[in-house]
Amino acid sequence: MPSKKIVPNKFEQFLKNRESLIEQYAKGDLTKEEFIEANYRCINSLDIKPFQKIDNVKKAIYNYQYYNVLAKYYQKKAHDLSRNHEARSDFLEQSNYYYSKKDEVTAKLLRLLDFKGIEAYFVKVKSKNLRKKLFEIVLLDYDNIILHSKSEAILNMLMKENVFINEVRNSLVDSYINQKY
Repeated sequence: MPSKKIVPNKFEQFLKNRESLIEQYAKGDLTKEEFIEANYRCINSLDIKPFQKIDNVKKAIYNYQYYNVLAKYYQKKAHDLSRNHEARSDFLEQSNYYYSKKDEVTAKLLRLLDFKGIEAYFVKVKSKNLRKKLFEIVLLDYDNIILHSKSEAILNMLMKENVFINEVRNSLVDSYINQKY
C-alpha cells in the first residue's frame, strides 16, 4: 500500500517560507526590500487569509506576521513613489490599516499569554520619528518571536501589567529595523 504524502497546510507553508526568508536575509542573500517583496508574494501565491478567531498563540503569531507583511509592503510601495504621486496616500492608508490590525492581534496575543513570559522595552533606532515610540515585545517562552509596535494603547497595557522596562535597548533584530527601504 503506497504511503500518503503529507502536504503541509498553507499556514505551515507560510511559516516555513518566512523562516527561510529570515535566514536568507540574515545571511545577506536578500535585501530588506527583497525580503518584504518575497513575503508578499508568498501570501499571494498561497492565497492565505488571517484567522477570524484567535484562540491560541500560534494563530495570533500567524495573524501578526500576515498583517505585518502587508503593512510593510504597502508602506514600501508608498515610499517608492514621489510625495505628490496620487497613489502614495492610498498606499500609506492601506499600510496604516494593516498596522492597526497587527496591533489588535498583538493586544489579543498579550491577553492570551496573560502577560506572562513577556519582556518589552523601547528600541534604539536611527529614525528620529521612531525614537521613544517603537518598542519591542519579546515572547521569552517562544523561539525567535519578537514583535514591534508604536501603539500607545499596547504600551500602556504593558506598563500596567509591569512587563515594560522603561529603557532603550538594541533591538534583537537591530540590522533589520534600522535598515531603510
